Amino acid sequence: MLALLWSACLLLASFSAAAQRVEGDRVSAQGAYSAEVVVNGQGADERKAGFARGLAQVLGKLSGDRGAASRPGVGQELRQAEKYVEGYDYRQDEGVSASGAPSFKTTLVIRYNEEMVDSLTLALALPVWPQPRPKPVLWLAIDDGSGPRLVGLPNGEAARSTLDRALQRGYRLGLPNGTASEQAVVGAIWRGDTAAVARASQRYSPPMQLVGKLYRDGSGWKADWIFVDNGKVLSRWSESGANARQLLATGADGTADALMKRYAKRPETGPAGTYRVAFTGLHSADDYVRLSGYLQGLAVVRGMTPVRATPQRLEFDLELLSGLSGFKLMVNAGNVLVGGDLAADPSIPVAGDLPDGPRGTPVYRLQ
Repeated sequence: MLALLWSACLLLASFSAAAQRVEGDRVSAQGAYSAEVVVNGQGADERKAGFARGLAQVLGKLSGDRGAASRPGVGQELRQAEKYVEGYDYRQDEGVSASGAPSFKTTLVIRYNEEMVDSLTLALALPVWPQPRPKPVLWLAIDDGSGPRLVGLPNGEAARSTLDRALQRGYRLGLPNGTASEQAVVGAIWRGDTAAVARASQRYSPPMQLVGKLYRDGSGWKADWIFVDNGKVLSRWSESGANARQLLATGADGTADALMKRYAKRPETGPAGTYRVAFTGLHSADDYVRLSGYLQGLAVVRGMTPVRATPQRLEFDLELLSGLSGFKLMVNAGNVLVGGDLAADPSIPVAGDLPDGPRGTPVYRLQ
């Protein structure tokens, strides 16, 4: 397979030698708030499932966390992902099957509302990897049995799975020009001499390098990776398997994990815990059922206990993922509750024996 990769790379020889870097730019969904999902058709059920998978992709790109979809509260929002969709299109991709016959796949390209997604990440206290993001230089050498060779600009298609996976993780990788002097860096790559690779990479920006080598390992392949940030090794990892393309993609995954761990920040929405919240505007049992169902449906609410009821208002102790700030962000995104000020309505009595003191309970009105 690697021989085919190298042959395909010869097609790129007509690229300008003056270009300094090549980046993975074939993905049609542009930006952190867009996603592509392969679907089996254009029916409503397939589209709804695609919206959920796409939102999981977006949250993964924003946070840099490939496990973002499994964080507390996220799954609940994925089930109603359509409310975050700003627009979508379909694309038909034509290919060739293993038997040589033409094959077609349908891709759902989705654009999500930036403001709503940002509010979601804040409300659920997801870590955010800030923009703009760095573009590390990929120094990759491949030995398919005939000796290691550098993957540079002229043969960049050999690293396509690494470049594309970086885009899926929300950042970009670049390649060196592949000049004669840079070809000599293969030895440093092979022995893991990150200082020598960093010196060869000084002409490029930023001072980050993903150093990798792919080679035969028995009947399969093995990839060794080192990620360096400004001269400091942040991470080392190795992967083995039968599929060389999948192993090449692990370089982008490990780099994203290292960058996210170093640079992603958890928003300051308040600590998780149990908070007293009051509600007014309830005039019947139906209103209580509607409020209770709404609160249980909010991803930021992990539990709720009714603690006080008067003719004027009802109070709950809410177990919140991201404090009262996160709760207010999620409530403001809907049209069920308004308010949230601390006993802002002087006509509403405030009990003086509450744990958080007089006028210490936010009050919302059911619409």
